[in-house]
Amino acid sequence: MIELQEALWKKEIWAIGGGKGGIGKSLITGNIGITLARMKKKILLVDADLGGANLHTTLGIGVPEMTLSDFLNRRVENINDVIIKTAIPNLNLISGAQDFLDAANPNFAQKTRLLRHLETLDADYILLDLGAGTSFNILDFFLFSDHGILVVLPEPTAIENAYRFIKSAFYRRFKKVVANQNIKDLIDAAMDQKNTMGIRTPYDLIERVKGMEQEVGEILEMEVLKFRPKLVVNQVRTKNDVQIGFSMKSACQKYFGINLEYLGYVEYDDCVWQSVRSKRPLVIEYPYSRPSRCIERIVHNLLRKEQLTLSMLY
Repeated sequence: MIELQEALWKKEIWAIGGGKGGIGKSLITGNIGITLARMKKKILLVDADLGGANLHTTLGIGVPEMTLSDFLNRRVENINDVIIKTAIPNLNLISGAQDFLDAANPNFAQKTRLLRHLETLDADYILLDLGAGTSFNILDFFLFSDHGILVVLPEPTAIENAYRFIKSAFYRRFKKVVANQNIKDLIDAAMDQKNTMGIRTPYDLIERVKGMEQEVGEILEMEVLKFRPKLVVNQVRTKNDVQIGFSMKSACQKYFGINLEYLGYVEYDDCVWQSVRSKRPLVIEYPYSRPSRCIERIVHNLLRKEQLTLSMLY
């Protein structure tokens, strides 16, 4: 039975994104990857923050000679040529772009080629460390993944940007399944929160679309059910900070109709910045720290398809 399950296993791609920079995406991506690798999973980390790659630094690796930009710019044809074996068993890395000025905005052909090649690689899990913001490239990587994970800080600006990211990803997903140009234009207009059409939520948009094409509106309703982004709250200091994840989950359900899954949180601790400064991964340098335990719980929830619940906190 185990052999059959392994034969049927399809690699999963996880994308870790966020609405703003400096929220700990790279640190969380790297340490989730290490935790999985220690569980004997074959892991590939991909620094897809094409404008400010630094995932290699969180792993204690110097600037690699070959990076993702070499593949995007066809200086190498085989993506395996830019894969770096790390000192951690089962963990490999594709470092981000360093010297290719246009790499932060790959064109459609480059993006398609990259995603196609990633699917051919020998790995159990591929983790994409995305850049900050809501550019189409970032949203497309997030939507392409099997699981899109959103990192947020318990701060008003970070939370606001996280909601904007979710809404932008959602509407981008809508556009991917719509052929009618008039409906595409409507979705573009609805992206403006101050639009004059009275469209404030995805459900408002769907009702407007149904008035244009009932069948397309029903397809978009199905997309609402299938879109299940996941949330990690980073740098938690208080119980109220932990509660933010549950509040965001409720708000997304109420106002967007989106089922946001709360994976867990990572506690604030001096050992985190100390590990960054020493260029040593958190879960290796401080394996018994509270943040490392938080990372382990997040990985557990990801693998078991579970969420954080209030009962787990008490």
